[in-house]
Amino acid sequence: MRAFQVTSYDGSPLLKDVPIPAPAKGEVLIKITACGLNFADLLMATGAYQDTPPVPFTLGMEVAGTVTALGPGVTSPTVGTRVVVFGGQGGMAEQGVFPAALCRPIPESMNDATAAGFMVAYGTSHLALTRRAQLRQGETLLVLGAAGGVGLTAVEIGKAMGARVVAVARGADKLAVAKAAGADYLIDSTADDIKAEVKALGGADVVYDPVGGDVFRAALGACNREARVIVIGFASGDVPQVPANIILVKNISVIGFYWGGYLKFNPTALTESLAELMEWHAEGRLAPHISHIVPLDQADKALALMRNRQSTGKVVVTP
Repeated sequence: MRAFQVTSYDGSPLLKDVPIPAPAKGEVLIKITACGLNFADLLMATGAYQDTPPVPFTLGMEVAGTVTALGPGVTSPTVGTRVVVFGGQGGMAEQGVFPAALCRPIPESMNDATAAGFMVAYGTSHLALTRRAQLRQGETLLVLGAAGGVGLTAVEIGKAMGARVVAVARGADKLAVAKAAGADYLIDSTADDIKAEVKALGGADVVYDPVGGDVFRAALGACNREARVIVIGFASGDVPQVPANIILVKNISVIGFYWGGYLKFNPTALTESLAELMEWHAEGRLAPHISHIVPLDQADKALALMRNRQSTGKVVVTP
């Protein structure tokens, strides 16, 4: 089978022919139909991600497909079941083995491409805004990187929770995507003064930040008293240092959030979150946005779309 693998952190990932894996105890073999890409895949390709596996490994953290074989001791999901799974790696391939316990059936309301890009982006925003930030109806939610994979879902979920959503993105085209997802106010990070614009709107009660760098610093300066700043990631490549004096004076909480970490210490939180999100999708409350669907033999192009900020929402690779 074909798999897009990292064989060295110094070079580019390569599409290789590798043996079809056999499911071990507790695993299932999945015929992969779609793989959702994440910014973490770019980091893993260079060894910079916190959970990067040893080389060689196959990129692709979240997968949709059909179960074709069961490992010893596995009774569910059964062969033929359409499932989605966050495996951490192995998704950019034609087949893969994944823990059966992490597989979730795909509802009839959702196609495989949508399912492959659903778990991480929506799960991140849902748990970050509900569990960590405890976003309340009527509060002002400032979303940085609002047209990206997780940022766009934060706009959508924040609006569904009754917040007033301010979206920050690069350029008119990306802001239009955020507007379509429900943003109430739009700020162009390439032209506008983020701090001044947000303060003119009354300030931010919650900041959702997958970007870091200068936009983090601008957002912090626009926070209201007792605001909560959710640190999601550093797509800018700049990990900001937090000025403790501002946090002290304004009683601001800066809160870290790593969705994948819950797999190790509280998987039930992920399961419950995903169940609610699937219900919201079935009810028509969520409209996942995929800007590009790319075949596996152009996987390098798929990564470049994210690296060069040419995508909005999700990029999905299909074998």
